[in-house]
Amino acid sequence: MRSSIELAPESVFPFLGSADQNLRQLEQLLPADIHVRGSTVTITGKAADVALAERVVEQLVALTGRNRVITPEAVRHTVSMLTDAGVSESPAEVLSLDILSRRGKTIRPKTLNQKRYVDAIDVNTIVFGIGPAGTGKTYLAMAKAVQALQTKQVTRIILTRPAVEAGERLGFLPGTLNDKIDPYLRPLYDALHDMMDPEAIPKLLASGVIEVAPLAYMRGRSLNDSFIILDEAQNTTAEQMKMFLTRLGFGSKMVVTGDISQVDLPNGQRSGLRAASEILTDIDDIHFSELTSSDVVRHRLVSDIVDAYDRFESETRAVPAPHYPGNRAQRRAAGRADRR
Repeated sequence: MRSSIELAPESVFPFLGSADQNLRQLEQLLPADIHVRGSTVTITGKAADVALAERVVEQLVALTGRNRVITPEAVRHTVSMLTDAGVSESPAEVLSLDILSRRGKTIRPKTLNQKRYVDAIDVNTIVFGIGPAGTGKTYLAMAKAVQALQTKQVTRIILTRPAVEAGERLGFLPGTLNDKIDPYLRPLYDALHDMMDPEAIPKLLASGVIEVAPLAYMRGRSLNDSFIILDEAQNTTAEQMKMFLTRLGFGSKMVVTGDISQVDLPNGQRSGLRAASEILTDIDDIHFSELTSSDVVRHRLVSDIVDAYDRFESETRAVPAPHYPGNRAQRRAAGRADRR
């Protein structure tokens, strides 16, 4: 089967991408043959393959009509959405939702699950964003917080994280307690600088309109008219999570983000994020958004790394760990015997 689609002249270059990188991506992802001559896109292949390719081209052209920059990443996500039988949303609608714009840079969801996550934040008071690194959990929540502040839906933004070491120790860091804690909060400051004028941030921090603080500082407070984000929530205990959630005041919204596969709690403590996902699922106005490796929007290798670790961990769970005797000397002797 053969089909032709005529593009508007102004859509040709955005559709093809720089050095035809979008076209090459389409050729890799779609089973149909795609050729472009002038402003005509010719698709050849089996009927079902041609039909899919036509839908992909139409959605990408729709994005160019909305003045959106088409990238190979957008091509991949468009194909993924159109090949998923359970997806009813239009890729053009998903990829053209603007959350926040600053100095020519626009923040918007890049995958279907990200769009559903953002929509959930709009309609629910408490939203949990759970997924691996690089899926935009915190970044999109920050964008929604800044949007809510700018549109006067809230009067302040509160950003918090548990100060839990990922293999390091706070005691070895120089400086005061605040100096030691600051590295744990740095990613939140970095996101703020992406979304707001850097000159305005110190004033907003000084006035309390934006607050960035460790989770321990939340105890005993009632947070009204605020957009509150708890990041790295997998490193809370169940007690800390309960404490945080019960800080919710009138006119406020909470977003809790974390990656259950990267828990850094000591002594095998149970993650408060995992506990909350089991305890709170049936409560109205609390929503759990699941993001996966397919939603990773960093370098494409990040998605492959996440999948590789997931496979390794699922395989090693089935292999019982060697049992060593109880005291230290016996464990050392047993370990040396294993190495031999």
